[in-house]
Amino acid sequence: MGQVLGGREQVRAAVVQASPVFMNKKGCLEKACDLIHKAGKEGAEIVVFPETWIPTYPYWGMGWDTAAAAFADVHADLQDNSLVVGSKDTDILGKAARDAGAYVVMGCNELDDRIGSRTLFNSLVYIGKDGRVMGRHRKLIPSYIERIWWGRGDARDLKVFDTDIGRIGGQICWENHIVNITAWFIAQGVDIHVAVWPGLWNCGAAQGESFIYAGHDINKCDLIPATRERAFTGQCFVLSANNILRMDEIPDDFPFKNKMTYAGPGQGEFVGWACGGSHIVAPTSEYIVPPTFDVETILYADLNAKYIKVVKSVFDSLGHYTRWDLVSLTKQPQPYEPLAGERPMAMPEERIEQVADAVAREFNLDVEKVDKIVRQVTTPHRQRAA
Repeated sequence: MGQVLGGREQVRAAVVQASPVFMNKKGCLEKACDLIHKAGKEGAEIVVFPETWIPTYPYWGMGWDTAAAAFADVHADLQDNSLVVGSKDTDILGKAARDAGAYVVMGCNELDDRIGSRTLFNSLVYIGKDGRVMGRHRKLIPSYIERIWWGRGDARDLKVFDTDIGRIGGQICWENHIVNITAWFIAQGVDIHVAVWPGLWNCGAAQGESFIYAGHDINKCDLIPATRERAFTGQCFVLSANNILRMDEIPDDFPFKNKMTYAGPGQGEFVGWACGGSHIVAPTSEYIVPPTFDVETILYADLNAKYIKVVKSVFDSLGHYTRWDLVSLTKQPQPYEPLAGERPMAMPEERIEQVADAVAREFNLDVEKVDKIVRQVTTPHRQRAA
């Protein structure tokens, strides 16, 4: 208990900034294995990939005016090229993780493994250095038109994984701005926080420009203060993995190649926001590796436990610098499922009166109060709400 980075003084981390093999799961898995092996040879013990790296982030626009045939073909193709947890997909990644001796956090389009479902999720899949799947995190709220593509995660997706290199957690894109969710992760004592994004953009509404457009100015992008504040608020290291993708890496026969919604003026060779921007932040909120643009690379950093200890000595969000006695958090105990079992039937009126009378007599209680309690606990939730 109380250990930082699993009791280690230092952990070497790797953040992958590399193009996916566009809409090709097999190619992505092969490239991922090569990158994991490469990072492992450099001593990395955790390797992080960007948001929906397998098989790509959907940078193209879809809406009410999209031709149904084109939408159907692309979405079916995306399903077929999305990762399935517990299949040969994760077996392949698991072998690479085991061979490299590293934990792997893979951003992916995930096809639901529930029988009968073909829903996709924007997910982080966590794989241990033993090659086993530790768990997954599904994005809780797809942003804006992302709702066309992905379902929503639930309470099962708020896990932090306790490992021999520290406690690892992660959030996807704008989830890093959701205050109560971020607080829940911080409350679990994260040492290494993974933040993944589709790239980096600029916000220009305050200057009369477009709300969001492609750009490299780190002073005009919301994700930059988010990762730095997250590091300091949680007294943790932040591994920020941002996508990179060039236009010439998209096949010419892809029907939406020329309809990339997120493209901005002067974007050049890159697809919209997919210009990189990956970085690594220390618990002091300073960069260990600053945002890196326009290049396919792997960022490395040695995460020193001393940084966490020093920051916590003056600002400890789980100790002397918080007030859980004033404000606390509650997580829903279980997710909702399509088959949740039979709901309890309301107890007959005469039986309620009999039970209330018997309990009141045995424990010398007010029968009216007992009657009210019995009605509360025996009436189905939806009926009470109505």
